[in-house]
Amino acid sequence: MTPPADARSAPTVLRLSGITKRFGPLLANDDISLQLARGEVLALLGENGAGKSTLMSILFGHYVADAGHIEAFGAPLPPGNPRAALAAGIGMVHQHFTLADNLSVLDNVMLGSESLAQPFTRRAAAREKLVSVGHQFGLTVDPAARVGDLSVGERQRVEILKALYRGARILILDEPTAVLTPQESEALFDTLGQMVAQGLSIIFISHKLGEVLRVSHRVAVLRAGRLVAECAAADTSEGQLAEWMVGHAVARRARQPAAAVGDVVAELVDVHTAGSARERLRGVSLALRAGEIVAIAGVSGNGQVALAQLLSGLRVPTAGQARVLGQPVKANAAGLAARGIARIPEDRAGVGVVGDLPVWENAVAERIGSAHFANALGWVRRRAARAYATHVSQRFDVRGGGLDAPARALSGGNMQKLILGRALTPPGATEHRAQRLAAGPPQGEAAPSGGSEPREAGSVGVPRLVVAHQPTWGLDIGAVDFVQQQLIAARDAGAAVLVISDDLDEVLTLGDRIAVMHGGQLTEARPAEAWTRSEIGLAMAGASAGANASQAVAA
Repeated sequence: MTPPADARSAPTVLRLSGITKRFGPLLANDDISLQLARGEVLALLGENGAGKSTLMSILFGHYVADAGHIEAFGAPLPPGNPRAALAAGIGMVHQHFTLADNLSVLDNVMLGSESLAQPFTRRAAAREKLVSVGHQFGLTVDPAARVGDLSVGERQRVEILKALYRGARILILDEPTAVLTPQESEALFDTLGQMVAQGLSIIFISHKLGEVLRVSHRVAVLRAGRLVAECAAADTSEGQLAEWMVGHAVARRARQPAAAVGDVVAELVDVHTAGSARERLRGVSLALRAGEIVAIAGVSGNGQVALAQLLSGLRVPTAGQARVLGQPVKANAAGLAARGIARIPEDRAGVGVVGDLPVWENAVAERIGSAHFANALGWVRRRAARAYATHVSQRFDVRGGGLDAPARALSGGNMQKLILGRALTPPGATEHRAQRLAAGPPQGEAAPSGGSEPREAGSVGVPRLVVAHQPTWGLDIGAVDFVQQQLIAARDAGAAVLVISDDLDEVLTLGDRIAVMHGGQLTEARPAEAWTRSEIGLAMAGASAGANASQAVAA
C-alpha cells in the first residue's frame, strides 16, 4: 500500500507514551511509546508473548497501565474504560469473530449500540446508516442476510462494519487474514486502501510478513515487552522483520519431500457424518500413508473439525467406511491414543489443555490411564508423570513458570508446544531414552542429540498417525518453524501425518499431497507439485471442491 503523499505532515491521531505493564514478575510492556497518523497503517509485530496483546488491551481499556498515558485525537484517553475508547473512535476486530450466527447482519451490527432505556429500536434508521457506511468503504453486505449463511470473508466485513457503524476512526485488526482465502485477502487489502484514503487509521497485527509489507506504511516490532525496531515498511524486508522479532536470522523453510512412503495407516471411503451444515462430511475419501504428510487446505467451518474428530475417535461415520490401523473407527479416543494416534486439536486453549490444571497434569492428561502413569488401583504415579512432563518441556522448549504453573498461564506458542510434545512423545519415552543412554550408542553410531534420534513408527516415541488441526495458527515465526520441523521429523520417522490448515503457505510448505475441503467435501489429494496457489484458493472458495469427493484416493 503506497503511503499518502502528505504522510509526514498528517496529524497524529493516537499517541502512546511510556506504556509499562507488569503481571507479577513478568514485565509485559516496558516503556513503549508509539504514535499513529491520520490515514496511516501501522503494522505491529512480535513473537507470541512479546506484549502486543497486552498493549492493545491497554489501548482498548481492558487493562490499566502501571505507567504511561494515551492520547486519542489530542485528548487524554481515560485508562481502563472500553466505553471511553469506543467513544473516542477506537474500534477492534478480533481474529475470533464475535457474531451471532442466528441473527441478521443488521441485528449483529445494532447489538449493544442502543440504550436499554430507549423505548423502541430504530431499525429503519440503523439500516440506512449501515448501507451508507458499507457503500462508503466498499463493504457491501445484505443487512437482512443471516450471518450463519455468510462466507468467512463476508463475516469479516460485518465485523469491520460493526466498528465503522459505531464511528471508529482508528481500527485495530488482529490477524485479519488468518481464515481468508487468497482472493478474500486481496479484497480485504483493497478495502483497507479505500479506508485509509478516506482518513481512517489502522493498526495491523499479523504474523504474515509478506502481508505486512504489502499493507502497511510503518512497522513497529516488539520483543520481550520492548519496542526494538520501528521503520517505514518500504525500508525493510521479511528477513529483517523476522530477525527483529526473534533476535536472530530466520531462514525460510523450503518444502522437504517425503523420502519413502509406506503402507496405508488410515483410509476413508465415501464417508458421511452427522452435524450442522458447516461441520459435517459429505462423501469424503482419503488415504493416509506412513512416511507422508497430507495437507488439507480450506476455510474453517467446511467440515475440518468433523474430519479431525473422526480420525481421533471422537466421531463416527453415519455412512461409508472409515478404518484406522486396519480397524473400523469407533468412538474411542483413549483407545486410539493408546494405539499411537496423536492429535493436535484446533482449539488449544479450550480443548487442548485444561487451563486450571498444572502443566505436568496436562502433559499426561490424554494417557493418564496408561500403566506408565497409574498403578493397578488407578493411583497416579506422580514421579513418573512429572518426569515425563519434564522430558516433554525440555525437548519441546516449553517455557512459562515450570511444571506446577497452570496451563492457562502459558503463551499461545508455549501451550502449542506442550500439546505437540505430548502428542509426539508417547508414554515410556523417558524410560526408553534412559535405557538407550545407559547402554550407549550402537557400535559405529554417534550418540543421540536432543530428542531427534530416528525411530520406527509404532515404536516408543513415534506415533502411527498424527492429526494436526491448525498446528501453527496464531503462532509467531519462530514457533511456526519449530512446530513444522517436528511434524516433518515425525513423518520422516515413519508416521502418517495429516495437517489441516487455513494457512496456504503452511499447506504448500508441508504437504507431500494436498487436498482442499469445502462444504464438507474433499477434492482428490494430489501431489503438491500438481497444484498452483491460485487453484487452491479457488477450490477453497468452492470453485472446484467436490469434483472428486466421491472417489477413493488411489492407495
